[in-house]
Amino acid sequence: MSHPFNALSPDTVMSAAESIGVWPAGEPFALNSYENRVLMFRDDDGSRWIVKFYRPGRWSNDAIQEEHDFLQELRQADVPVMAPWRDSHGRSLHEFQQFRFALFPQCGGQAPELENPTHLFALGEALGSLHNVASRKAFQYRRQLQFERDISEAETCVLASQWLSKHQRRGYQQVIQKILRQPGVKAVDATPMMRTHGDCHLGNVLGRDEAFTLVDFDDCITAPAIQDVWMLLPVNDPNSWRAQLSEFVEGYEETLPFPHQQMALIEPLRTYRLIRHTAWLVSRWDDPAFPRAFPWLAESGYWDQHIRQLEQQCLQLEKPIWLA
Repeated sequence: MSHPFNALSPDTVMSAAESIGVWPAGEPFALNSYENRVLMFRDDDGSRWIVKFYRPGRWSNDAIQEEHDFLQELRQADVPVMAPWRDSHGRSLHEFQQFRFALFPQCGGQAPELENPTHLFALGEALGSLHNVASRKAFQYRRQLQFERDISEAETCVLASQWLSKHQRRGYQQVIQKILRQPGVKAVDATPMMRTHGDCHLGNVLGRDEAFTLVDFDDCITAPAIQDVWMLLPVNDPNSWRAQLSEFVEGYEETLPFPHQQMALIEPLRTYRLIRHTAWLVSRWDDPAFPRAFPWLAESGYWDQHIRQLEQQCLQLEKPIWLA
């Protein structure tokens, strides 16, 4: 069965852009994206654009529009984000043939350097300003992070794949249940939540010197504020963690008090991402791009490694070393 994205040829991409009055000067260049299809092109005026074609069936139009409106709200409040281009009628979500797409100005630059205190301060300042605006309203159509529900859904998806041996299935189910029994995990769903970027890692922060822009809000959700922090400082060494976090917090608190009370949620949220990421790969296996990019997913050794990783994560849930 052919996947819908197979019909997204370079000519289709160019015709989609032209349908909203933007004229590519050359063939688009595909960027490294799997969930959606994201391409870059230069128009006939020399401006660089990013065009995102949304995965069919993933988000409703209302959910995508809510992302766009959130970005517009942030942009109007001078939060450093890239909001989508809107046509003369104010539309940011467009359709061409069977595809929905949006156009964004290209954001240049590089990821922050975690060894640079100035970069850490600027990064914290950007997140603080984002959360200050995000806390004023609530999402209506975007997903809310619910730990137990989401992990149970991921478990069901993985076990339906038929890739795990009988022994692996038993080990996977046991470690998932052990994770769900951890007190720290149960605290996630009881924590006050807000609108968040949702996938705020260093690859989604671009800039130069002291100015950084947050990009790719495709996974924006309602979640604890710390969800937008922990992936930015992926350091295992506690001393490095504390030093980097100190600079980050100083920048964050230019706008808002830092949510120190949510630090205990970091390991549960890391566990959540590990489990959900694997389930996401399984759920996308019908897209030809996934078997090509992640062939190891279908190998028995991967599942042994994944189960061991989750078992190690259980130890972190019981006693996070960086909180010691």
